[in-house]
Amino acid sequence: MKEYFSAVEIVAEKDESTYRSAIAKYALVADATWMVGNSPKSDINPALAAGLHAVFVPHNKTWILEHEEVATAPPDQRLLVVEQFADLKAHF
Repeated sequence: MKEYFSAVEIVAEKDESTYRSAIAKYALVADATWMVGNSPKSDINPALAAGLHAVFVPHNKTWILEHEEVATAPPDQRLLVVEQFADLKAHF
C-alpha cells in the first residue's frame, strides 16, 4: 500500500501530539486528512483531538488495552465507521 501514500511514519506513541507533529511536518491540510485504524485509544480519539477526520474499523481482536469509547467527532470533522477495510472504497 506504500505506493498510495507520500510518506510512512512509524512512531513510538500514537497520541494527539504525535498526530499534530505529523500534520506540521508534512504540512497536511487537516480537513483533507484521515486516520484509519482499529484502536479508539491510539488511532481514532487522538486523531480527532488533533483535528483530523477518522475512519474506525472495529476488529474483535484489538488488544484490550486499546479499548475505550470512540469519541464523537466535532462539528467540523467526520468520523466514519466501516465493518472492514475494503469498505473504504465506498467512501474514498
